[in-house]
Amino acid sequence: MGARFPIQALTVAITAPIALAACSSLQGTSGSAEPATPAGAVENYTDIAHATYQDALISARALDEATDAFIAHPGEQTLAAARQAWLASRVPYQQSEVFRFGNAIVDDWEGQLNAWPLDEGLIDYVDTSDYQHELGNAGATVNIIASQSITIGGETIDVSSLTSGLLADLNEIGGSEANVATGYHAIEFLLWGQDLHGFDAGNGERPYTDYVQGEGCSHGHCDRRAAYLDAITDLLVSDLEWMTAQWAPGSSDNYRAELLAMEPSAAIQKMLFGMGSLSLGELAGERMKVALEANSYEDEHDCFSDNTHNSHYYDAKGIQNVYLGRYTRIDGRTVSGPSLSDLVAQQDPALDSQLRNELAATMDAVQTLKDAAENQDHPMPFDMMIAPGNARGAELVSTAITALVTQTGEIEKASETLGIQSMKPDDAGHTF
Repeated sequence: MGARFPIQALTVAITAPIALAACSSLQGTSGSAEPATPAGAVENYTDIAHATYQDALISARALDEATDAFIAHPGEQTLAAARQAWLASRVPYQQSEVFRFGNAIVDDWEGQLNAWPLDEGLIDYVDTSDYQHELGNAGATVNIIASQSITIGGETIDVSSLTSGLLADLNEIGGSEANVATGYHAIEFLLWGQDLHGFDAGNGERPYTDYVQGEGCSHGHCDRRAAYLDAITDLLVSDLEWMTAQWAPGSSDNYRAELLAMEPSAAIQKMLFGMGSLSLGELAGERMKVALEANSYEDEHDCFSDNTHNSHYYDAKGIQNVYLGRYTRIDGRTVSGPSLSDLVAQQDPALDSQLRNELAATMDAVQTLKDAAENQDHPMPFDMMIAPGNARGAELVSTAITALVTQTGEIEKASETLGIQSMKPDDAGHTF
């Protein structure tokens, strides 16, 4: 799972091994006096991945604690704290998405955490007067929380006990990718509820009373709603514990060890593949162009909380992190070392400078999205930007798309410079 329209595999061929250490004695961007090597850049990549997932895990644990506190004592303040913890958890996780493409272990795993868009009626009550869901999805309105058993596609499932394992097994039930029962967006829905404002200002307005036990419970089944939220926040933590361990140093049998045992050129391929795939087909295409061309707020990434501008910003930041070989942790510390930028600069300083400039231009464009969405006087979140007739909003989104497309072209040039030919990031069926 992931985007409802999955990216197809890129075709990448290595034409020659990368052997750049002796090509230049220039000091690299990592700050080392020694020239960067491909092996060093790959090891730094694994360090950055580990730090990013570790931060995602730390913030997921904080989210789990905040939701536990909210469940124990439902109220305006505890709900606001849980929502803030969710927003904070998105910052490191979105920066990790650049590791998804090119690393099959991540791509196979991520759907349980970040699948979208979802048909939220699978999980809980919805206002059916303004509920858009995938046509033909038999699970779109089964409402697990209100049910002891559900039937989808002729299969009846006992959902009387809402465990993490059961809910994970319900992902894509009935063969529909819109049936998403776990992960960040399921948690988002349970904290915010449906966004019934359409293209107007405002996000989901779920009342804290949806979690009040006994008298005062709104919309019924508050005990099961609390159990559901508790189960999927626990699952989020355990999933991130597993992935963090896959990138941890000091193990001989995790994914980090596997990656470091490869020829450096093969690992460099994965790094560039991840940058190009997230930049073009996924972020420019599935997450921006689809929503803009269809004027579809159902296709915005964080649609219940109206946090989509931040998700786009930190996805772009993750791409820049990998190229520069530098990641700023949530506690302010920096992880840095030999980088792709160093390797490209050894071969073609002008190309390195151009790619850095294009990455910076993309960050400027997504910063503009953030600024518009967070403007205190006249906020314009992503779902308002993509509204029919909003010329200014369309311009902001189109500028970001163009910047992502342009930087992808420079990523392709960098791959050729490093001896990796025919890296053609999939456009996911879009014309840019």
